[in-house]
Amino acid sequence: MKMGHNDFKRRLLAGEPLTGIWLGLASPYVAELAATAGFDWLLLDGEHAPNDLASLLGQLQSIAPYASQPVVRPPHGDTALLKQYLDIGAQNLLIPMVETAEQATELVAATRYPPHGVRGMGSMLARASRWGQVEDYVARADDEICLILQLESPRALANLEAIAAVEGVDALFIGPADLSAAMGHRGNPGHPQVRAAIDDAIARIRAAGRVAGILTLDEQQAHGYLAAGCGFVGVGIDALLLAQALRGLAGRFRPA
Repeated sequence: MKMGHNDFKRRLLAGEPLTGIWLGLASPYVAELAATAGFDWLLLDGEHAPNDLASLLGQLQSIAPYASQPVVRPPHGDTALLKQYLDIGAQNLLIPMVETAEQATELVAATRYPPHGVRGMGSMLARASRWGQVEDYVARADDEICLILQLESPRALANLEAIAAVEGVDALFIGPADLSAAMGHRGNPGHPQVRAAIDDAIARIRAAGRVAGILTLDEQQAHGYLAAGCGFVGVGIDALLLAQALRGLAGRFRPA
Protein backbone atom coordinates (compact mmCIF):
# COMPACT_ATOMS: atom_id res chain seq x y z
CA MET A 1 0.00 0.00 0.00
CA LYS A 2 1.35 3.43 -1.03
CA MET A 3 0.74 6.61 0.92
CA GLY A 4 -1.74 9.03 -0.63
CA HIS A 5 -1.25 12.75 -1.03
CA ASN A 6 -2.67 15.21 1.50
CA ASP A 7 -5.22 16.91 -0.76
CA PHE A 8 -6.05 19.51 1.88
CA LYS A 9 -2.44 20.68 2.00
CA ARG A 10 -2.12 20.66 -1.78
CA ARG A 11 -5.26 22.76 -2.23
CA LEU A 12 -4.33 25.16 0.59
CA LEU A 13 -0.83 25.82 -0.72
CA ALA A 14 -2.14 26.15 -4.28
CA GLY A 15 -4.13 29.18 -3.15
CA GLU A 16 -7.58 27.63 -3.28
CA PRO A 17 -9.90 29.28 -0.72
CA LEU A 18 -11.09 26.57 1.67
CA THR A 19 -14.03 27.00 4.05
CA GLY A 20 -15.05 24.80 6.95
CA ILE A 21 -16.57 24.63 10.40
CA TRP A 22 -15.48 23.94 13.97
CA LEU A 23 -16.68 20.66 15.48
CA GLY A 24 -16.90 20.92 19.26
CA LEU A 25 -19.57 18.37 20.13
CA ALA A 26 -16.96 15.60 20.39
CA SER A 27 -19.19 13.13 18.55
CA PRO A 28 -18.25 10.77 15.69
CA TYR A 29 -21.92 10.77 14.67
CA VAL A 30 -22.00 14.57 14.38
CA ALA A 31 -18.63 14.53 12.61
CA GLU A 32 -19.95 12.14 9.98
CA LEU A 33 -23.11 14.21 9.55
CA ALA A 34 -20.97 17.33 9.04
CA ALA A 35 -18.77 15.48 6.57
CA THR A 36 -21.78 14.97 4.28
CA ALA A 37 -22.56 18.72 4.17
CA GLY A 38 -19.90 19.69 1.64
CA PHE A 39 -17.38 21.75 3.62
CA ASP A 40 -13.76 21.65 2.51
CA TRP A 41 -12.54 20.93 6.05
CA LEU A 42 -13.78 20.14 9.53
CA LEU A 43 -11.87 21.33 12.60
CA LEU A 44 -11.84 18.79 15.44
CA ASP A 45 -11.29 20.93 18.52
CA GLY A 46 -9.24 19.57 21.39
CA GLU A 47 -8.65 22.98 22.98
CA HIS A 48 -12.12 24.13 24.00
CA ALA A 49 -14.20 20.99 23.41
CA PRO A 50 -14.37 17.82 25.56
CA ASN A 51 -12.21 15.80 23.19
CA ASP A 52 -9.57 13.28 24.13
CA LEU A 53 -7.44 10.98 21.98
CA ALA A 54 -10.15 8.31 21.75
CA SER A 55 -12.92 10.72 20.74
CA LEU A 56 -10.68 12.35 18.13
CA LEU A 57 -9.83 8.93 16.72
CA GLY A 58 -13.52 8.09 16.37
CA GLN A 59 -14.18 11.35 14.52
CA LEU A 60 -11.21 10.84 12.19
CA GLN A 61 -12.57 7.40 11.34
CA SER A 62 -16.08 8.79 10.77
CA ILE A 63 -14.87 11.52 8.43
CA ALA A 64 -12.43 9.34 6.48
CA PRO A 65 -14.82 8.09 3.74
CA TYR A 66 -15.89 11.63 2.78
CA ALA A 67 -14.36 14.51 0.84
CA SER A 68 -14.22 16.94 3.79
CA GLN A 69 -10.75 16.91 5.33
CA PRO A 70 -10.13 16.86 9.11
CA VAL A 71 -7.97 19.48 10.80
CA VAL A 72 -7.17 18.79 14.46
CA ARG A 73 -6.49 21.41 17.14
CA PRO A 74 -4.74 20.17 20.29
CA PRO A 75 -5.10 22.00 23.61
CA HIS A 76 -1.46 23.11 23.28
CA GLY A 77 1.62 22.35 21.23
CA ASP A 78 3.03 19.56 23.39
CA THR A 79 5.49 17.32 21.52
CA ALA A 80 4.31 14.09 23.14
CA LEU A 81 0.66 14.90 22.49
CA LEU A 82 1.32 15.83 18.86
CA LYS A 83 3.07 12.47 18.41
CA GLN A 84 -0.12 10.73 19.48
CA TYR A 85 -2.28 12.90 17.22
CA LEU A 86 -0.07 12.10 14.23
CA ASP A 87 -0.06 8.39 15.02
CA ILE A 88 -3.87 8.17 15.05
CA GLY A 89 -3.88 9.70 11.57
CA ALA A 90 -4.09 13.47 11.92
CA GLN A 91 -2.17 15.15 9.10
CA ASN A 92 -3.51 18.69 9.39
CA LEU A 93 -2.82 20.46 12.67
CA LEU A 94 -3.86 23.87 14.00
CA ILE A 95 -1.72 24.73 17.02
CA PRO A 96 -3.03 27.46 19.36
CA MET A 97 -1.17 30.20 21.20
CA VAL A 98 2.04 30.39 19.16
CA GLU A 99 3.98 33.58 19.86
CA THR A 100 7.59 33.13 18.72
CA ALA A 101 9.70 31.69 15.94
CA GLU A 102 11.32 29.43 18.54
CA GLN A 103 7.94 27.88 19.33
CA ALA A 104 7.26 27.46 15.63
CA THR A 105 10.60 25.71 15.13
CA GLU A 106 9.84 23.30 17.97
CA LEU A 107 6.40 22.53 16.54
CA VAL A 108 7.82 21.78 13.12
CA ALA A 109 10.33 19.42 14.73
CA ALA A 110 7.55 17.70 16.68
CA THR A 111 5.79 16.77 13.44
CA ARG A 112 8.87 15.46 11.58
CA TYR A 113 10.84 12.25 11.91
CA PRO A 114 14.59 12.34 12.61
CA PRO A 115 16.91 13.70 11.37
CA HIS A 116 14.60 16.62 10.55
CA GLY A 117 12.63 16.45 13.79
CA VAL A 118 11.94 14.54 16.97
CA ARG A 119 8.80 12.54 16.20
CA GLY A 120 9.04 9.05 17.68
CA MET A 121 9.60 6.13 15.34
CA GLY A 122 6.53 4.08 16.25
CA SER A 123 4.66 4.00 12.97
CA MET A 124 4.26 0.20 12.93
CA LEU A 125 1.84 0.58 15.87
CA ALA A 126 -0.05 3.47 14.31
CA ARG A 127 -3.25 3.94 12.36
CA ALA A 128 -1.41 6.59 10.34
CA SER A 129 0.65 3.89 8.58
CA ARG A 130 -2.26 1.42 8.63
CA TRP A 131 -0.17 -0.60 11.06
CA GLY A 132 2.78 -0.92 8.73
CA GLN A 133 0.85 -1.55 5.52
CA VAL A 134 1.75 1.86 4.08
CA GLU A 135 5.22 0.84 2.98
CA ASP A 136 6.53 4.36 2.25
CA TYR A 137 4.97 6.03 5.30
CA VAL A 138 8.17 6.97 7.15
CA ALA A 139 9.80 8.22 3.95
CA ARG A 140 6.87 10.47 3.00
CA ALA A 141 5.02 11.35 6.20
CA ASP A 142 6.92 14.61 6.81
CA ASP A 143 5.93 16.05 3.44
CA GLU A 144 2.24 15.30 3.96
CA ILE A 145 1.91 17.14 7.28
CA CYS A 146 0.13 20.51 7.11
CA LEU A 147 1.04 22.77 10.02
CA ILE A 148 -1.10 25.82 10.77
CA LEU A 149 -0.08 28.06 13.67
CA GLN A 150 -2.52 30.23 15.58
CA LEU A 151 -1.54 33.83 16.42
CA GLU A 152 -3.64 35.22 19.26
CA SER A 153 -1.74 38.06 20.96
CA PRO A 154 0.02 41.33 20.18
CA ARG A 155 3.32 39.56 20.87
CA ALA A 156 2.49 36.93 18.25
CA LEU A 157 1.61 39.62 15.72
CA ALA A 158 4.85 41.45 16.47
CA ASN A 159 6.74 38.24 15.65
CA LEU A 160 4.59 37.37 12.64
CA GLU A 161 7.29 37.61 9.96
CA ALA A 162 9.78 35.60 12.02
CA ILE A 163 7.18 32.87 12.62
CA ALA A 164 6.20 32.82 8.96
CA ALA A 165 9.85 32.42 7.95
CA VAL A 166 10.19 29.08 9.77
CA GLU A 167 10.43 26.31 7.19
CA GLY A 168 7.63 23.81 7.63
CA VAL A 169 4.99 26.34 8.65
CA ASP A 170 2.22 26.24 6.02
CA ALA A 171 -0.31 28.78 7.27
CA LEU A 172 -0.95 31.32 10.03
CA PHE A 173 -4.35 31.60 11.63
CA ILE A 174 -5.60 34.70 13.45
CA GLY A 175 -7.66 33.98 16.58
CA PRO A 176 -9.99 37.00 16.93
CA ALA A 177 -11.45 36.15 20.34
CA ASP A 178 -8.17 35.75 22.21
CA LEU A 179 -6.52 38.55 20.26
CA SER A 180 -9.28 40.99 21.20
CA ALA A 181 -9.00 39.98 24.86
CA ALA A 182 -5.23 40.40 24.81
CA MET A 183 -5.67 43.84 23.28
CA GLY A 184 -7.99 44.93 26.11
CA HIS A 185 -11.26 44.44 24.23
CA ARG A 186 -12.46 41.15 25.69
CA GLY A 187 -15.63 39.89 24.03
CA ASN A 188 -15.41 42.52 21.30
CA PRO A 189 -13.45 41.15 18.31
CA GLY A 190 -15.25 43.74 16.18
CA HIS A 191 -13.57 46.66 17.94
CA PRO A 192 -11.92 48.97 15.38
CA GLN A 193 -8.46 48.46 16.87
CA VAL A 194 -8.86 44.68 16.71
CA ARG A 195 -10.24 44.77 13.18
CA ALA A 196 -7.33 46.95 12.08
CA ALA A 197 -4.84 44.55 13.67
CA ILE A 198 -6.49 41.58 11.95
CA ASP A 199 -6.54 43.27 8.54
CA ASP A 200 -2.89 44.24 8.92
CA ALA A 201 -1.95 40.70 10.00
CA ILE A 202 -3.69 39.13 7.02
CA ALA A 203 -1.84 41.43 4.63
CA ARG A 204 1.49 40.66 6.34
CA ILE A 205 0.88 36.91 6.30
CA ARG A 206 0.22 37.02 2.58
CA ALA A 207 3.23 39.25 1.98
CA ALA A 208 5.35 36.67 3.81
CA GLY A 209 4.19 34.00 1.39
CA ARG A 210 2.02 32.06 3.84
CA VAL A 211 -1.67 31.21 3.78
CA ALA A 212 -3.84 33.30 6.12
CA GLY A 213 -6.69 31.82 8.11
CA ILE A 214 -9.42 33.05 10.44
CA LEU A 215 -12.78 32.12 12.02
CA THR A 216 -15.89 34.28 11.91
CA LEU A 217 -19.58 33.56 12.47
CA ASP A 218 -20.61 36.53 10.32
CA GLU A 219 -21.22 35.32 6.76
CA GLN A 220 -20.68 38.76 5.22
CA GLN A 221 -17.43 39.11 7.11
CA ALA A 222 -16.38 35.61 5.99
CA HIS A 223 -16.87 36.62 2.36
CA GLY A 224 -14.82 39.73 3.07
CA TYR A 225 -11.95 37.66 4.45
CA LEU A 226 -12.08 35.40 1.39
CA ALA A 227 -11.99 38.45 -0.86
CA ALA A 228 -8.98 39.72 1.13
CA GLY A 229 -7.11 36.55 0.21
CA CYS A 230 -7.62 34.32 3.24
CA GLY A 231 -7.29 30.69 2.21
CA PHE A 232 -8.55 29.00 5.38
CA VAL A 233 -11.81 30.46 6.71
CA GLY A 234 -14.01 28.98 9.41
CA VAL A 235 -17.66 29.96 8.94
CA GLY A 236 -19.48 28.16 11.75
CA ILE A 237 -19.43 26.06 14.89
CA ASP A 238 -21.51 22.89 15.20
CA ALA A 239 -22.70 23.51 18.76
CA LEU A 240 -23.84 27.06 17.96
CA LEU A 241 -25.56 26.02 14.73
CA LEU A 242 -27.50 23.35 16.60
CA ALA A 243 -28.30 25.63 19.53
CA GLN A 244 -29.56 28.41 17.26
CA ALA A 245 -31.75 26.03 15.26
CA LEU A 246 -33.22 24.49 18.44
CA ARG A 247 -33.89 27.85 20.08
CA GLY A 248 -35.44 29.21 16.91
CA LEU A 249 -37.77 26.24 16.53
CA ALA A 250 -38.75 26.33 20.20
CA GLY A 251 -39.38 30.06 19.99
CA ARG A 252 -41.71 29.69 17.03
CA PHE A 253 -43.92 27.38 19.09
CA ARG A 254 -43.73 29.33 22.35
CA PRO A 255 -46.86 31.35 23.21
CA ALA A 256 -46.48 35.06 22.46
